[in-house]
Amino acid sequence: MLVQRSHHWYLSRLPRSICVLLVLWGATAQAASRPPDAILVASFNIQVFGTSKLAKQHVVDVLAQVIRNFDVVAIQEVRAKSNDVIPSFVKQVNADGSRYQYVIGPRLGRTTSKEQYTFLYDTSRIEVDTSSVGTMHDPGDRLHRPPLFVRFRARTQQPEQGFTFWMVNSHTDPDEVPEEVDALADAFLALKQARPDEDDIILLGDLNASPQQFGRLGQLTDIGWAVSGVTTNTRRTKTYDNLLDLQTTYGLSLKQALEVSDHNPVWAAFSVREAPASSTASLPVGATSRY
Repeated sequence: MLVQRSHHWYLSRLPRSICVLLVLWGATAQAASRPPDAILVASFNIQVFGTSKLAKQHVVDVLAQVIRNFDVVAIQEVRAKSNDVIPSFVKQVNADGSRYQYVIGPRLGRTTSKEQYTFLYDTSRIEVDTSSVGTMHDPGDRLHRPPLFVRFRARTQQPEQGFTFWMVNSHTDPDEVPEEVDALADAFLALKQARPDEDDIILLGDLNASPQQFGRLGQLTDIGWAVSGVTTNTRRTKTYDNLLDLQTTYGLSLKQALEVSDHNPVWAAFSVREAPASSTASLPVGATSRY
């Protein structure tokens, strides 16, 4: 997860001691304990999320619990010919009385295997700017799956004070990581200039790259990452994901966790309110990695 740090953000290069603390917190966070003064934003590659996975009720139960921890979740690898996968999944997420809704993009990919991006969001805490939803234009065909972008707002008693932000959902092709991550730098800059009234951007998803591979993307002004040098994917072999540990949180074996996904969710916390222009940080709590 990459973020642009305007005066509304505090999320980049956290000390290792803080990261350890946040790993422990992330492993026990529950929907009921979501703080009223913060929104929790997550990204999760659910790995071939289609009708077969949806038919495994024990897997869906874990996925639904994961979603309920967060206010907005960017999901990658929705892979199904049916249009019912996400609506059916959201119905199960809401089975406990939750009020999630979704935004989903078109099927993308250069091969017969197409994928969709989607955002799930808690409508009791988040609203969508419906005029700012779309797929990034990629005239040079540099990306197998151009990102889906959406502008969100945190619901507050004073709507004009609610934190607004772009989210950009992306999944690079693992065989073309350097080229695609480089293209994402241009996509990020284009979105940065899209609206003069919006200076907060969260680029997240499955970039198949550790921070050391971000290249030009990682060198952009006010871009940073929070965790590096930690093996945090489900198999504990790569620095790709952080921080909600599926095995620890839900008491799963490695085999059971891999049925859910080979990725762990990555998340971060942000203030629900826009910070004054003179402020340098809105919420000194957060955790991200990979992406």
